[in-house]
Amino acid sequence: MAELATIARPYAEALYQVAKKHDVKAWGAALDALSLVSQDAELRQFADNPKVTAEQVFAVTTAAAKQEALAPELQNFLRAVIENSRLSALPAVVEQFHVLANAAAGVADAQIFSAYPIEAAQLSDVVATLEKRFGRKLEAHVTLEPALIGGIRVVVGDEVLDTSVKARLERMKVALTA
Repeated sequence: MAELATIARPYAEALYQVAKKHDVKAWGAALDALSLVSQDAELRQFADNPKVTAEQVFAVTTAAAKQEALAPELQNFLRAVIENSRLSALPAVVEQFHVLANAAAGVADAQIFSAYPIEAAQLSDVVATLEKRFGRKLEAHVTLEPALIGGIRVVVGDEVLDTSVKARLERMKVALTA
């Protein structure tokens, strides 16, 4: 995994430097779509076929991502990734791009796992509390995870705050068996 991050870092930094001159948020959305498509096993198999040209892979990728009208700079970036056989690294590039964009904006991504759907009002209260706890502005992404039974688990970077019922039960289990 470290090797993939090493490959992705220069691409992400160069991409971010160019995106700063344009609309970083719009570029991020386009990159998210390309990243999602690049994770498809069939597309990767197609791209790895030696009889397929880089232009064909580019056309299929942009069509699948519904990104036919990419900015010229993004088109050049995607072509460079494809020509250098780095399509498998694209998700890591996009992830590092978002880290750079968030760091520049003073924001961190917060992945919130909840056993039940969280209403908008509740989410804004939770985010406000989490921002105080983590000491930075957070952009929340909620994922339902019924296995938590109740409560939430929050991941911000490499920090985890687990207040779920499942985690409490696990701690009780460890305490009782010790």
